[in-house]
Amino acid sequence: MASGEGRRRHHDLVPLAALLKREMKSEKMEKPTVRYGHAAQSKKGEDYFLVKTDCQRVPGNPSTSFSVFAIFDGHNGNAAAIFAREHLLNHVLSALPRGLGRDEWLQALPRALVAGFVNTDKEFQSRGETSGTTATFVIVDRWTVTVASVGDSRCILDTQGGAVTTLTVDHRLEENIEERERVTASGGEVGRLSIVGGAEIGPLRCWPGGLCLSRSIGDMDVGEFIVPVPYVKQVKLSNAGGRLVIASDGIWDAVSSEVAAKSCRGLPAELAATQVVKEALRTRGLKDDTTCIVVDIIPPDNELPPTPPPKKHNKFRELFFRKRSRDSAGKLSKKLSAINIVEELFEEGSAMLAERLGSDENSGQSTSGLFVCAVCQVDLAPSEGISVHAGSIFSTSSKPWQGPFLCFDCRDKKDAMEGKRPSGVKVS
Repeated sequence: MASGEGRRRHHDLVPLAALLKREMKSEKMEKPTVRYGHAAQSKKGEDYFLVKTDCQRVPGNPSTSFSVFAIFDGHNGNAAAIFAREHLLNHVLSALPRGLGRDEWLQALPRALVAGFVNTDKEFQSRGETSGTTATFVIVDRWTVTVASVGDSRCILDTQGGAVTTLTVDHRLEENIEERERVTASGGEVGRLSIVGGAEIGPLRCWPGGLCLSRSIGDMDVGEFIVPVPYVKQVKLSNAGGRLVIASDGIWDAVSSEVAAKSCRGLPAELAATQVVKEALRTRGLKDDTTCIVVDIIPPDNELPPTPPPKKHNKFRELFFRKRSRDSAGKLSKKLSAINIVEELFEEGSAMLAERLGSDENSGQSTSGLFVCAVCQVDLAPSEGISVHAGSIFSTSSKPWQGPFLCFDCRDKKDAMEGKRPSGVKVS
């Protein structure tokens, strides 16, 4: 889907009364119930998770509530995983404009997630620590699920009818040809571990550092071509609801997405998470940290999780995806929901910030009249901001004055990620 769909427009602050009225207009007649469970077995102590079910788009208004679930699988220590767990959510929320109604807020989420991931990575690397982490970050707002991920922790969706859909992309060099090409084009070296005699063993890795992943938060010792720019997917469930299984690679190296989903069908979320972990341990043993979160999005009139699929499938009840325009009519949404179709609202995986942050001329302008950095949200004087498109060989824009804008530090990071300067070299 074109990255333009993730563009954010400038919005002035809206009076609270007007915002609440807008929320009431868009309020669904029925909201799903969200239940979750968590289970884990530790091998190295580098897996961390986040569950926050009391977030609110409008503080003090329970009708604007949403939930956040995330897994961080650390490597080379746990510092990056802990830092991401403590700071990523705040960085994402700070990148969202104020005064947005629910639909506008959901449209702005993909770009805010990109900014939040990059800002978290930038802040952690400034500490000088060499740890790194995957991040699979899930926001559930009523029937809409938005997932952002770097690394190889995964989120899957299981719905009635037995269809299992992966909502993330594994950023493993061994399996992702596009990521291998991007890393080498940006100055990284990809190869296997060489042992005595010249034999090569193990999975493909990025050198220096020997990391198997092409995207992560942290990992400053490997190089900034290992980027924190997440793959983002946003879907809207039908009113039949569904189940999310979010887990670290300790699960996915042992069982497939289909096996994980099937192993816990019919169980409540708490028992389901435990069952998925048990299935992984039964298959492979405890080879790595193994963490799982199960989230059930349940219709108001149905307190049961997804049931096993029937023997005979009705083709109109099978899960499939339909892309739709952001301006499509509500009638279409109701029709799709009625026949258990999951709508794909947004999908983008480019590693280029110029593509992910949009190109609105007013983007990045704060209500004070100053500009703000699209990544770290610091105020910029008009003479300080540098367009995210300026000097980009990957961008079709020839307007260096066109927003969004970056501060000098974030411009330096963008250049390093795209291989325009050696990693760690500052541009004065």
